[in-house]
Amino acid sequence: MRAYNVFRCKRADCVYCAVPEDCAVPRFLSTRTWMFSGKIDAPGARPVGFDEAAAGASVRFNGFYLFHVFAPL
Repeated sequence: MRAYNVFRCKRADCVYCAVPEDCAVPRFLSTRTWMFSGKIDAPGARPVGFDEAAAGASVRFNGFYLFHVFAPL
């Protein structure tokens, strides 16, 4: 499994953005609207709502993966 840095949207607590550790953080993830929330670096560390296959596809095209969680990290 790939390791991701995870950011939480300050305006919507259940919206997250995962960025692979080996990729640059997108510019839209400014500290004004997003905050670092932790890492996903093991299969057991995935929050409900994180889909590894969807994350891989999204990262290939966008460099990040936006997702919705059902229990805050």
